[in-house]
Amino acid sequence: MKSDQSFIDEAVVSVRAGRGGDGFVGFRREKFAPRGGPDGGDGGAGGDVVFVADHNLATLYDLRLRVEVAAEDGHKGEGRNRTGRDGEDVEVRLPVGTVVRDLSTEGQPQAADLCIDGQRFVAARGGRGGRGNAQFATATRQAPDFATPGREGESRKLGLSLKLLADVGLLGFPNAGKSTLLRSISAARPKVANYPFTTLVPHLGVAAVGERRFVVADIPGLIEGASEGSGMGDRFLRHIERTRVLLHVLDCGGALLEERDPLTEYEALRGELKAYDASLAERTEIVALNKIDLLSDRGQLDAIEHALASRGCSTFRISGATGEGIAGLLQQIVRILAQDETTQ
Repeated sequence: MKSDQSFIDEAVVSVRAGRGGDGFVGFRREKFAPRGGPDGGDGGAGGDVVFVADHNLATLYDLRLRVEVAAEDGHKGEGRNRTGRDGEDVEVRLPVGTVVRDLSTEGQPQAADLCIDGQRFVAARGGRGGRGNAQFATATRQAPDFATPGREGESRKLGLSLKLLADVGLLGFPNAGKSTLLRSISAARPKVANYPFTTLVPHLGVAAVGERRFVVADIPGLIEGASEGSGMGDRFLRHIERTRVLLHVLDCGGALLEERDPLTEYEALRGELKAYDASLAERTEIVALNKIDLLSDRGQLDAIEHALASRGCSTFRISGATGEGIAGLLQQIVRILAQDETTQ
């Protein structure tokens, strides 16, 4: 059974904006004007529900605990032409990279893509306040005794999904060593253990090379058939859509010791990328031959490197556990990111 942790990058929430306050029916009752004209004020507007992108958040966990988000209703108008108080808006903070879809509309169209820190999206607009009877006074109708009610605020059901924003996405089969690599190049501390699917949620880390910094995302392990729903990969493939560089992490140490073929695993990963989104196969790739500290004969890697070079892949022999070869890998990533920026 999958842990609920694997679902914190998706949520469904109902949002309800505030209803507008009713208009007021009133007449002046002053000492020298006992039969004064109408002075009923308008109702206040209902509050909005607003989504705000916040780079300090990493998951949608909090939203999964909220059945509905509702803003305050507007207040009723008052006498002496006093407008009722507007309802308070409700701000809901979401991780940068959250995509909002309207589940209340046929086809579930995308309503917003919150990809910039501080970006705001009005998920539901408050209803307009009703008009007080003072608004209806005319030369021929000097004492209107009616007002209009406030309008209902918008209400809809929204689906939220998180697509991480990262420069580099770490891809690999379970236990390939992605989390160990992320720990070695950043301050991120994803869980590391010797069993499949240790990583149940995507993790972000910031790597630094000199004064250059870039964001690395550890995508939970993929397996064959992930694009069709096998394992957990189908829930996390979308996180690589925004990455600029794909870093394949191949477990060469453990694979060769167990007489598995790392090239077969690489091709399987490529196949899943193509099946999910053909454009991902054209993304810049680097291949990290990981866990070389487990090999007594590193000449076994020569054939793998040659085969990958013939496919146009840059390869690096590394050990996430000991740090060997990682400096060269990071330098190559920086060069690729710099080239990508100059061509944009």
